[in-house]
Amino acid sequence: MPKKSGGLKDRAVPRSLAASLAGIRAGGALAVDSAFGRVTGRQSGSGDSSFARREARRFVNELGQLKGTYVKIGQMLALFGEQFLPPVLVDALHELSDSTEPLHWDALESFARSSLGERYAELEIDHDAVAAASLAQVHLAKVKKTGDWICLKIQYPGLAQVIDADFDVVVRMLLVARWVKAGRELDDWLESMREHLHNEIDYRREARMTARMAALTAAARARYVPYHVPELYPHFCTDSILAMEYVEGYSVSDDIVSKLSLERRNTMAQAMLELFFYEVYDWGLLQTDPNYGNYLLRLDDRRRRTGADELVLLDFGSVLEPGEDFMQHLRSTIAAGMCGDEAQLVEGLIGLGCLTQDSSDEARQLFADFCLHLLEPLRAPQDLPAEYLNAQGQYCWSQSRLMRRAGKKAATSAATRHFSPPSRDFALIARKLSGLFNFIALLDAQFNAHTMAQEHITRWRQRQARATH
Repeated sequence: MPKKSGGLKDRAVPRSLAASLAGIRAGGALAVDSAFGRVTGRQSGSGDSSFARREARRFVNELGQLKGTYVKIGQMLALFGEQFLPPVLVDALHELSDSTEPLHWDALESFARSSLGERYAELEIDHDAVAAASLAQVHLAKVKKTGDWICLKIQYPGLAQVIDADFDVVVRMLLVARWVKAGRELDDWLESMREHLHNEIDYRREARMTARMAALTAAARARYVPYHVPELYPHFCTDSILAMEYVEGYSVSDDIVSKLSLERRNTMAQAMLELFFYEVYDWGLLQTDPNYGNYLLRLDDRRRRTGADELVLLDFGSVLEPGEDFMQHLRSTIAAGMCGDEAQLVEGLIGLGCLTQDSSDEARQLFADFCLHLLEPLRAPQDLPAEYLNAQGQYCWSQSRLMRRAGKKAATSAATRHFSPPSRDFALIARKLSGLFNFIALLDAQFNAHTMAQEHITRWRQRQARATH
């Protein structure tokens, strides 16, 4: 494997220049295309010409070639920027891959030695990375004293020093390319994204969240399959290295998983859904990154109709810890949406910052309709759409194509003059639900979720009642 450069900081100036030039090229090209559209009668501002699509892809390719933080920022824009970016750019950004060519160990060794200090000598580190992404790569290591194999998630050298500068460059690039317009709402969103990005590289915070989630899942009543959070090795954790137990398993997208019996796929899907209800109604912590790579399935004998499987939870860098007021409004909104109480649903949305007391009736109806649609799988069995049920009256998550329908509904709503961007935290929750429902659909699960959700809501209301007496 050829040696790579030792860090990101040394490359900050040329990377910034390349990104800025990409923005200038795209901005000039789109301005010409817009003028041409006016001359030829194409709808102004549509931004959906073949030329615009080509420029969006070229712009995203430039980000991909710059790698590192630019890829991560692009992915975050794809997830959070639908209210501010043209659909052609969002579509192109979704194609950014987080997987990347790992740095050669020679480029990381001195950094790892410096970060670990004397503890470095206690490990035998495999020089070949087992995984690499935009912000870090993972190496296996053996603890010499015990023989335990652990994972070291090593942040790329110099990342913390360039992350804000790289973020600012991408924002300037978007402004120059005229893909966004400056304004207060955009500034608020960008600052929220910046905060989220910093959480992703705060390994001390991630270690704390990992320990908390391990304790919470261990105490939870796992009715379907047990949850497993890899054990932390705090002795080897630093500001830039996260050390934890090495766990083998399968991705939910693996063909082996798709060939399991429906009973086993259902129990894993139900465990994933119940994890969400624990997070919302009991713990007040939400893992908001829907990446399939953040979960593993540890499987029992694959030939059996039922088995002692486990759901392994990984990567807690994007855990959201909202305030109690926000969580109370979220709980109330979900409960109202499940039973179709639009008035209570709107009150919850006002509390979540998606609507205001003076929002128009049209805006209220738009948000309420979207939330009711998104919560479709949680309805009572008699209220589920018959076309998405199997012969036993169970909801078929894959067949429903729920997220595709929800995406179309959201795009239609966003195009109206009554639409206003939701709060950052609400957008993260919607992202969480999207990932959750897609996970369940990928398992091709068939089950009704109303009873499970209602049990968590009932316990929450009982706790509320006790607290007021």
